[in-house]
Amino acid sequence: MLDDADEDETRMTLRVPYISDDAIERDAEALLVQYAHARAVEMKAPIPIEDIVEKHLKLRVEFDNLHRLLNVPRSGIGLDPDIFGAIWLDTGRIVIDESLDPEERPAMEGRYRFTLAHEGGGHWRLHRGLARADRDQEALFADVPKPTVVCRSSQARERVEWQADFYASCLLMPRRLVHAEWLDRLGRTKPLLLSDLRPNEKVMSRAGALIHEQRRGEVEAVDDALFESVAEPIARRFGVSRAAMRIRLEKLGLLLRAEPKQQSLKGVL
Repeated sequence: MLDDADEDETRMTLRVPYISDDAIERDAEALLVQYAHARAVEMKAPIPIEDIVEKHLKLRVEFDNLHRLLNVPRSGIGLDPDIFGAIWLDTGRIVIDESLDPEERPAMEGRYRFTLAHEGGGHWRLHRGLARADRDQEALFADVPKPTVVCRSSQARERVEWQADFYASCLLMPRRLVHAEWLDRLGRTKPLLLSDLRPNEKVMSRAGALIHEQRRGEVEAVDDALFESVAEPIARRFGVSRAAMRIRLEKLGLLLRAEPKQQSLKGVL
């Protein structure tokens, strides 16, 4: 059982400055260009995230039971893991929770790939320079140095985690490739409105699962399920989850929940 001091340590995150969405997207695109040039390959989906992280960025990736490794009890009725990844920015070590091992649990491959991009892309590229070199002197004497960032699903809204999440989405789902896939599959470049879609049995079943898993409102769950029915085949192509692709498509303005408001020209002419 953790005492209060130990629990505070597991909740420690880097204090990071504001970084614009455009800046994050540009860096993810630059990383893909660097990798493609170094390997003399053309970037296609699915993005080879393992090769980028381990061979191009030279980071060490391993699986372990992170709750046991960090001495953090699992929480929740089902005792699902709250910690999916951790990174030591001073050494380039990444540990991903064993529950995401795609060889043991193939259904978790999308979540695994996103977590790897979150750690090895987002935190490494955006936050490495913020890690203190001396690590408060404790790393000189500790038997097991603590990770710089412990990524908990319960802290996903914190700035450091949101930035790494957005970086991962840009890295795994590059704007240019997503737009090309959208055109290829839907035969259109314009966005799809929520009002263009109608619930069917599969959508309602998925909505029920979302309500059960995340306790979200019924209307919101149905809307998400409708969009995820569109996102699903594109998600498979990119090796990510339906939810991750749905969020990316919305961010790119390809899935819209409402008709965009027309800007008034009054006072402009």
